[in-house]
Amino acid sequence: MKDPREVIIRPVITEHSYDLMENNTYTFEVAKDSNKVEIAQAIEAIFNAKVVKVNTLNVKPKPKRVRYQAGKTRTWKKAMVTLKEGDTIEIFAS
Repeated sequence: MKDPREVIIRPVITEHSYDLMENNTYTFEVAKDSNKVEIAQAIEAIFNAKVVKVNTLNVKPKPKRVRYQAGKTRTWKKAMVTLKEGDTIEIFAS
């Protein structure tokens, strides 16, 4: 099994992810070769929270241009993790 810190790369902080937090769903960037079972085990190991459901998607690159040089953004994998009612993840713990 992989180290949980290799599976979960970082939380995704957007307006949409904040709206999903009200429904106990948290969004993370994960390793591209990880599957739903590995993601659920990593979340439970790192944050001590019971995972109910994991949805994953591959984020496709967008075309970008800097002056005359055309290119694309990077591809990455996103996981939206739903936790058991009552469990939370403090992303901005102070």
